[in-house]
Amino acid sequence: MKIINEKGKLFGIINVVDLLVLVAIVVVAGAIGVQLFGQKINDAVSPQVDLTAEVVIIGTAPRLVDEILRQDLVGERLVAGNEYMNATITDVWLEDYVMQAIRDDGVIVDATDPSKKDVVIEIKTKVAKDTPSPKIGSQELRAGKTFIVKTQTFECSGTIRYVEIGQ
Repeated sequence: MKIINEKGKLFGIINVVDLLVLVAIVVVAGAIGVQLFGQKINDAVSPQVDLTAEVVIIGTAPRLVDEILRQDLVGERLVAGNEYMNATITDVWLEDYVMQAIRDDGVIVDATDPSKKDVVIEIKTKVAKDTPSPKIGSQELRAGKTFIVKTQTFECSGTIRYVEIGQ
């Protein structure tokens, strides 16, 4: 038996051109499936652990502080794009905003601003246990990075100052 017969069929079953088209369709469908569902499949297969992050909005103006307190963000889920994420704000607190000032004699000292505050937002989520790049939506979670805290009714950029995975 020939591999390709006189009619151009592979093993006498399927045309070679038809086979190539079929293989191309399967490869494209597989690539689209990995793009759409790859992370969800990985999350479903990998054991999940808790992640806690603290985001600080440094030197927040009094009007924004008042709005944050009015909204009571504790319990709100984070949003990315037009979707709710599996991440929740679990605590919000205020700290003094300390800045450096130069005295008349030229000495630099720490000074507490009388009106501005640092707003600290604690966020909890679950991530794959061995993930090299923990994320909420498309935002990576690493101390020192800028992070956009976005809920249905609030959005502000802050700096991640603390990340703890699986503790």
